[in-house]
Amino acid sequence: MGTEVDTASIQFIIFGLGIAILSNFSRSPVWRSSVLAFASIAFLSLLAMQPVVLIPLTGFLLLGYAGIAVQRPERPRLMATSISIVIFAYIWLKKYTFLPGRIFLTHPYFTLGLSYIFFRVLHLLIEAPESDGERRISFGSFLLYTLNFTTLVSGPIQRYDQFAQDQFASQPLPLGAGVVALQLERIVCGFFKVNVLATLLDMLRVDALAEMWQPVPASFKMFAAFRLAIVYPLFLYSNFSGYIDIVIGLARLMRLRLPENFNRPFSASSFIEFWDRWHITLSTWLKSYVYNPLLLALMRQVESRSAEQFVGVFSFFVTFFLIGVWHGRTSAFVFFGVLQGAGVAINKLWQLKLTGAFGRTRYRALAANPLYIAFSRGLTFSWFALTLFWFWAGWSQIQKIYSSLNAIEWLGVWISVWLCSTAALALWEGLRGALLAVKTSTGPVFTSPYARVVYTSALGVIALVLRVLLSLPAPDIVYKAF
Repeated sequence: MGTEVDTASIQFIIFGLGIAILSNFSRSPVWRSSVLAFASIAFLSLLAMQPVVLIPLTGFLLLGYAGIAVQRPERPRLMATSISIVIFAYIWLKKYTFLPGRIFLTHPYFTLGLSYIFFRVLHLLIEAPESDGERRISFGSFLLYTLNFTTLVSGPIQRYDQFAQDQFASQPLPLGAGVVALQLERIVCGFFKVNVLATLLDMLRVDALAEMWQPVPASFKMFAAFRLAIVYPLFLYSNFSGYIDIVIGLARLMRLRLPENFNRPFSASSFIEFWDRWHITLSTWLKSYVYNPLLLALMRQVESRSAEQFVGVFSFFVTFFLIGVWHGRTSAFVFFGVLQGAGVAINKLWQLKLTGAFGRTRYRALAANPLYIAFSRGLTFSWFALTLFWFWAGWSQIQKIYSSLNAIEWLGVWISVWLCSTAALALWEGLRGALLAVKTSTGPVFTSPYARVVYTSALGVIALVLRVLLSLPAPDIVYKAF
């Protein structure tokens, strides 16, 4: 179990369901918090195996809590100093390559989940200036929030007030048979996404990548590059959103609501909208604590009305550039951030340009045109697919991939990706709409309890057959590396 407990494995689900059952023996906040503390400590122990590797993480948590404990509304410089120290400690522990290697710790230590702990600690540092000289959060509550086993490995990034509202409530969230059924359904669907869809898509990616190195005609390599570009975004979505489905379902069975992290991202018709639907808690966090403060600060410095709109564009770029930097410690991830920032900045400039040229009314009519939406949706998918090469590959591998075809051939690949994703996503949206349009007096047939029981059971059986009978290893969750 120690090797698979951090994945969307059967072992992890059994562990989570056992903790959920134990948590519901009593509605007492003390009992439920004690169970969550026990589960989180046990989970950490299974992951770390040796207590000594947790020392740097323990130091980071103590450093973060010390910064929170000394906050005062009348001492904003202290908050800025605390935030700076925590950011540096995070960069140091993650061994970002722009720092000199000689300053890093040389012995192995535990960093799994550190990126998500980092966001929770920063959130508390920003929001926790105290009033009336009383501490806003106890150390025990701080540890429960930062080390909650359902959000430790790959999020979602929950705010403390949302966590505390459910975890410490004297009257916990209701948990009737209907709620339990919905969460079990979500867990099964998440398990299927990770263990079947993501596994199959990753096999396609590996095959396509292998074909890129073979001495085959350029047309074969172009098709392999096309598959490589198309498949990885779908794999990443299945892998990550499937895991999120599982932990949201487990947490709700423990009477704890976690925020949604995905909302049909490939339905987005712009890159800005895409980031409102993909890894929602990450983009929301950065918009709250980077985009909004930066925009307000720059707007105070800008006197020209014509320049104000470009301040928003610049703020968008900085915010989504940081998304890339957060994902990894190498220059490849820095460039990934540049591409993310460029995507939203160019998208915003395009919107401003069209609004200026056509006026708001005509631009809105254009943006609502089904053909415009379809091609925009395909372009959004294509740009995201392009950026992901710097997400999963290093510079040497990327150079090898791109040198396998010439510029004209790559142009053909990306035009094909755009056109095919435009058609495929439009077809999917139409099919989804048609299925949901089939209704009875109680609502859409496809989402009725009977239909959901049938397809959830089928997904569960398929996943178990492939996972257990074929002895497939539990797939890694990609985002646990960040």
